[in-house]
Amino acid sequence: MARRIRGLSLRGRLLVITLLLLVTALLSSTGLAVDQLRRGLVERLDEQVRSVAEVTARLPVLERAVDEDTAGQVRDTVELQWLRDVYVVYLTPDGRVERVVRPTARQPPALPGLDAAAVADRSGEPFTLEGEDGAGSWRVIAVPLATVTVAPDDGTAAGAGTAGGGGGGSVVVAGSLGEVEDAVWGLTSRVLVLNAAVLVLLGLAGWFAVRAGLKPLRRIETTAAAIAAGDLSSRVPELAAPQTELGRLSTSLNGMLDRIEAGDAARADSEQRMRRFIADASHELRTPLAGIKGLTELYRMGGMPERTDVDTSMGRIEREAARLVDMVEELLLLARLDEHGTAAALPLHLTPMDLRTLAVDALHDLRALDPGRPVDLTGPGGGRPGAAPVLGDEARLRQVTSNLVGNAVAHTPPGTPVRIGVGVEGEHAVLECADGGPGMTGDQAERVFNRFYRADRARARSEGGGAGLGLAIVDSLVRAHGGRVDPSTAPGTGATFRLLLPRERPE
Repeated sequence: MARRIRGLSLRGRLLVITLLLLVTALLSSTGLAVDQLRRGLVERLDEQVRSVAEVTARLPVLERAVDEDTAGQVRDTVELQWLRDVYVVYLTPDGRVERVVRPTARQPPALPGLDAAAVADRSGEPFTLEGEDGAGSWRVIAVPLATVTVAPDDGTAAGAGTAGGGGGGSVVVAGSLGEVEDAVWGLTSRVLVLNAAVLVLLGLAGWFAVRAGLKPLRRIETTAAAIAAGDLSSRVPELAAPQTELGRLSTSLNGMLDRIEAGDAARADSEQRMRRFIADASHELRTPLAGIKGLTELYRMGGMPERTDVDTSMGRIEREAARLVDMVEELLLLARLDEHGTAAALPLHLTPMDLRTLAVDALHDLRALDPGRPVDLTGPGGGRPGAAPVLGDEARLRQVTSNLVGNAVAHTPPGTPVRIGVGVEGEHAVLECADGGPGMTGDQAERVFNRFYRADRARARSEGGGAGLGLAIVDSLVRAHGGRVDPSTAPGTGATFRLLLPRERPE
């Protein structure tokens, strides 16, 4: 039964379980009601039989004491108790049947030995006996005959005697339980038929009620099927109030779907960036390798007869090889930073330092790279420079400032002014590099930290353009120090890159 129920749908299971509970409840209530009815009818029959027994025990019905008319009076008295099927007999003191006062059309009860002592032990309490043929049941009461006075025929004083012949006989009255059983069976049959009709009606009503109640779950099933088919934008509609079970289920499912969609979008974006990264890296590595391969093939084919040609080619090979080494080192650095994004990934050698040292060195680097370029050292946003104590890896932070300075020189026209700012703002030490170049658009600023991205695509590699990894390294190194880089730029207004690192306070 349990396996069959588990094989049903949720709607079928709910309906079957509900009907089983209803059947149990109806049968239990019907059984209790029928039992109470039977008990009441049996108690009523016992009272009627007791009344007949008490009346009969007081009537002088012995043949030598009364005539036949008095015996008829006994039968009339019995009929006044509304008992249709009753059996009345007188017993002698030793328990033999002395006279049947009221016979029955059925087989009479099979009386046990009811002598005077046995009757006295029963104390007038009713008991059940089977018929002589075993076809029916009787409720029986046995009581001793009451003492009566019989006047003698010679006119002398009255003598004492008993209705039982002077020996203390008894009367037995038995009422048939047939009417009780018929009444109980008739009521049980009608109630069972009514219960069956009620179950059918409740089953039909329950089918439609469960169908309507599970309609929100079917909508959830439809949404889940659409998601399984690849439509991650599908959402479960608001099926009920938020505080209900369905409301909480819908909210939880939609939250889970949001995270799944976000994760899928992030995975797709990561895969796209990885493909773009591999394509860009392959392209960047192929260019110097192609130059080296071409020069070596030219030398092998005898295209460099003069020593000067060989020296020139070796110089170009050396530059391309150095460019390859720098690019590979930068890629390895980025890979190590991507591994954890913390100081434990490099590892960083953190020591107390002041960003003013890096700012002054960056100032000297700018003047060395472009002597004709105006360079100023100020505080953040202008004013006087100030102390900027941090806990950092000086070598890595010098790499950051070198990349920023190199980026400003490479992407602005010669003679463009550059400002180096250093100081403290709130809980951050700030180092900024601002130029007065052409600036960038908003889309370019959002992608400026992407690897192999160049805002100026027209700049040829032969003119000193890098691989597009400098700002990506800057961003990764600063984040490894627990800081961030904020770009600020617009077309025609130049570009400013602000390094914000956690400020180191003296103990």
